[in-house]
Amino acid sequence: MGTRVGAGRRQLFLLALLFLLLAGSPAPRPAGGQLRYAVPEELEHGAFVANLGEDLGLDVSTLSARRFRIVSRAGARQHLEVNLENGILFVNERIDREEVCEAGGTCLLHLQLLVESPLELYRVEVEVLDINDHAPTFPWQEYVLEVAESAVLGARFPLESAQDPDVGTNSVHTYRLSPNGFFSLEVQTRSDASKFAELVLERALDREQQSAHRVLLTALDGGVPERSGTAHILITVLDANDNVPTFDQPSYGVSLPEDAPAGTLVIQLNATDLDEGPNGEIEYSFSGHAPPRVRELFHIESRSGQVLLKGPLDYERASLHELYVQAKDRGPSAVAVHCRVLVHLLDVNDNAPEVTLTSVSTPVLEDAPPGTVIAVISVLDRDSGDNGRVSCEVSPDVPFKLRSSFRNYYTLVTTQALDREVVPEYNVSITARDMGSPALLTHSTLTVPVSDVNDNAPHFLQPSYSVYVMENNAPGASICSVSALDPDCQQNAYLSYSIAEGHIHGMPVGTYVSINSDSGHMYALRSLDYEQIRSFQIQVQAQDAGFPPLSANVTVHIFVLDQNDNAPVIISPMPRNGSVATELVPRSARPGYLVGTVSAVDADAGLNSRLSYQLLQATDFTLFSVAPDTGELRTLRSFLEQDATRQRLVVQVRDGGQPALSATVSLLLSVVENMPQTLSDFSEFSLPPEASSSSPVTLYLLVSLGSISFTFLLAILILTAIRCRGERCSRRGAGCSLPRCHCCPRSRPSSDSLKTSNLTAQHPTGTTAATCIDVPGGGPPGYCYKVCLGPESAQSDFMFLKPCSPPRNNEKDPGKQSRPGQHLQISKQVKQPNMDWLPPSTQRPALKRYQTRHCGNKGSGWKGNTGTGRLSLAQL
Repeated sequence: MGTRVGAGRRQLFLLALLFLLLAGSPAPRPAGGQLRYAVPEELEHGAFVANLGEDLGLDVSTLSARRFRIVSRAGARQHLEVNLENGILFVNERIDREEVCEAGGTCLLHLQLLVESPLELYRVEVEVLDINDHAPTFPWQEYVLEVAESAVLGARFPLESAQDPDVGTNSVHTYRLSPNGFFSLEVQTRSDASKFAELVLERALDREQQSAHRVLLTALDGGVPERSGTAHILITVLDANDNVPTFDQPSYGVSLPEDAPAGTLVIQLNATDLDEGPNGEIEYSFSGHAPPRVRELFHIESRSGQVLLKGPLDYERASLHELYVQAKDRGPSAVAVHCRVLVHLLDVNDNAPEVTLTSVSTPVLEDAPPGTVIAVISVLDRDSGDNGRVSCEVSPDVPFKLRSSFRNYYTLVTTQALDREVVPEYNVSITARDMGSPALLTHSTLTVPVSDVNDNAPHFLQPSYSVYVMENNAPGASICSVSALDPDCQQNAYLSYSIAEGHIHGMPVGTYVSINSDSGHMYALRSLDYEQIRSFQIQVQAQDAGFPPLSANVTVHIFVLDQNDNAPVIISPMPRNGSVATELVPRSARPGYLVGTVSAVDADAGLNSRLSYQLLQATDFTLFSVAPDTGELRTLRSFLEQDATRQRLVVQVRDGGQPALSATVSLLLSVVENMPQTLSDFSEFSLPPEASSSSPVTLYLLVSLGSISFTFLLAILILTAIRCRGERCSRRGAGCSLPRCHCCPRSRPSSDSLKTSNLTAQHPTGTTAATCIDVPGGGPPGYCYKVCLGPESAQSDFMFLKPCSPPRNNEKDPGKQSRPGQHLQISKQVKQPNMDWLPPSTQRPALKRYQTRHCGNKGSGWKGNTGTGRLSLAQL
């Protein structure tokens, strides 16, 4: 058995090789503007069919990149395939022509070839050539033929035809009959070129001599090699029934719609027999060579001759059915006669169009220009005529349209620019409609996603940001967060944050703040100080990761909030280590007498710099009070005999912060009976810790120094009065300059005034002193005398300063108003104040009043009794 199969395969291969040799190489044959090839059936897998790359003029090296392929209908078998490496069309699976093309005639395979970039479509037809792979076969291996013995010579008896699925020369070509003495064989040709055999009676039959004859009928095809099939015929000789039925006509034609239901009458056949009785009763049936498909679709009533529809018809499968009907009487030696019925099917619109997406190029870029091809669509309607003509359209609410390229082929293209941020995806509804009545529709939906391009810059959620940071913040702490959005997607929407370059107070902005590039959180890199920097602004940039990248900027205003981190600083009087500020207070001072003013400043702002004053410690709390807002020190009552002559006070200055910070200053007040020249503005008086106000050594030193100073001052005043007697000044308060002195007296000074002047001197420890003498009591009103004496020079230079301020109303004796004192000051060097800290605006007028009260003296700003004289020792 295996040997026979192998021989059969070799024989099939030789047949295929013979076809190739006879037909030559399958060169392309144009057919209606398309390529056409021929290939024999039953070739093995991989057999060469054609070189499509060369015939179509395509570059073989780009076939794979351009996705060169065969487009086939879903579910269809792929008999042929293309090799993308060389462009050769080869056999993918065995082709059985009889299976592919059920009907006879030319068997064509229609191929749709598609290549992309750019999109091109080719149509190729491959004709499947028949080979002689089937032998003729009879319906039965043995059948009986009854012949009346009265049959005349030359009578013809049709025989069952052999069937061969092959076509052309490979189909049934002729018949042969085994040698016998009574019958010969004649081969007839039908209108469709098929062959059938008839027995011809050559000798008269004699049933009494031989009642039966056996012959062998052989059917031969025309293939190479020749194939054959045989059937045994038993010829029975019957008694005479000398009339056979006859049909009205040898062939009939009828038209039937393909949607006719089962049981529909196809045709009424009519045959007649001149005999009577059983010999004249006719029976109808399909002839032996009626194909099985006909027997499935049609049924014939044996007695009436009605041909009825049995199964469903399909015009698209077969538009014509050929029925062979035989009729014979019921008499002995009945002879069957045949007729042909051609059933033509009428097409009805029973097939909706089929929509196939042969190529889809998605997603599509949102910046794709109008006319960009999105997909190739093929439509197919199996109906014919108007029922098979199809129109295709898309919904009007999408930016796409269909463009016809070939018959029943469309390309879906864009009609306008797309915007992914508006519509990220389109559902394109494609409607295919045929021209039948009624028309049939097919809807298909194609999803077209839109791919993003970087066409949107980021934008911040706020036009600007205001951030409030408490000073003394911890370095590295988060202070705020900025956020931006980008309507794009994926990497085009990935944002990174950065700070633009710049400087804050001469330092790069990167030394103050930093930003997390991913989250937008901002961090302070240093501790901020409200007193150094109160606000600044930076530019933050958000940039996406697209190409090219897009960015946006926003301004971040950073305001530093004040914190109570600076204690008040006392600027008047200025305490020093081991020393306190002193002042003389007359015992005759009345309640409300202004002893002096404590001034302080605070570098903070707002409530943190709002200062309040209170008396923290005092020798006698019932004697003095401090104004909580201005810091003015005043007496509460008159002095009593039992009150101490030295009053020690501690004044506390407290700010309004939370928690509050404070500073204290110690004051030493000396109560005297008669006011000499008062100490200048709580001048510093060094007191060792163990020193006592009743020490005799201290008292002796003070009396000696006062006497010497008084004598020296008196001599200078007399000399000055003599020199300036005749001089007059055109305006009040002439200035004094070194080394010359100008005097503008209004009246001569009285000696009583000089005698009543009080002189006080202080020598700060460890300093080189210059002597400044202030004589306000005895000179003419409105004159200020300044005497500058250097310790290393014996000469004295006089300077006349501007007029002094009018005296305040804190007089020892209200009934005796003394004229404004003349301020005589002897100075080697005047120390300028520290202007780094300025008092608050609420305290500056009072402080300025004390600083400018005595002829513009810029030393200590503290003044006691304005009606008395002043002697101060300034530091070099």
